[in-house]
Amino acid sequence: LALDRLPISLVAAIEFVGTIGVALVGLRSRRNVAALAIAVAGTLLLIDIKWSSDPVGLFWAFLNGALFVGYIVLGHRIAQTGIGITGLGTAMAIAFLVVLPVGFSEALPAFSAPQLLVAAIGVGICSSVIPYICDQLAMARLPRASFALMLSLLPLTATLIGVIVLRQVPSLTDCLGIALVVVGVAMHKPAQE
Repeated sequence: LALDRLPISLVAAIEFVGTIGVALVGLRSRRNVAALAIAVAGTLLLIDIKWSSDPVGLFWAFLNGALFVGYIVLGHRIAQTGIGITGLGTAMAIAFLVVLPVGFSEALPAFSAPQLLVAAIGVGICSSVIPYICDQLAMARLPRASFALMLSLLPLTATLIGVIVLRQVPSLTDCLGIALVVVGVAMHKPAQE
């Protein structure tokens, strides 16, 4: 809903604000504050923020960011209990049942086209199952602040996918942003929470 009304760079920036907050809460050293600042600077270079005066779009973007923070905090707690992947499977089954009545009619054409059905399953596995399992494995081993900082790699991976899949060659500014994100993440030293 936010993307229908706002540029993707602004939606990504608003989503990233929450992860910065989560990372800031867990910072325990000047080195990690510097690492976060460098990663944030690199991310801002990558996402090229352009503000909007669309209050409805901004509402959805900030709601998305707040829900993403909830995902990090709750996901980390669940991962620390040791039931991370099992809990994730249960949560995905519940989400499927909640969304099914809304999305079933939209998905109906895919059932009559095997190619669409295979593509839908592939997208579901690649965009939800694999990343969320990886998140749970990482959350079980990393402090919450470290995991939140690692999320600054998302614009970097999007840029790299843009190069490989879409043949979108990054600008010099993009390359500088990528370098800053990598340096910031490499500088970060996880602390026990």
